[in-house]
Amino acid sequence: MRRGPTYRVADKIFAWDRVWNDHASVWFKVPKGVQSILIGADTRHFFIPPFVGTKGWVGMVLDEKSDWAEVESFVRRSYRLVAPKKLADQVPD
Repeated sequence: MRRGPTYRVADKIFAWDRVWNDHASVWFKVPKGVQSILIGADTRHFFIPPFVGTKGWVGMVLDEKSDWAEVESFVRRSYRLVAPKKLADQVPD
């Protein structure tokens, strides 16, 4: 697995760029219970990433069918879950 950049707030990772099964992907944190919903809905685009999957993270394959507004929404949510409250409150839904 090729390591890509990590995206951080207050020295905590809220998103990762990784190659997964020869595809670009982004990994992000989701609220409790959302991981199983996403993976159950679309196993071609969502997966449980190694190491962090047990901590509520989801991987999303990025390809020509990716909905970039959806990707942005997941990354924003992940930021709000990880960031200190004062910073998280500054990011719109």
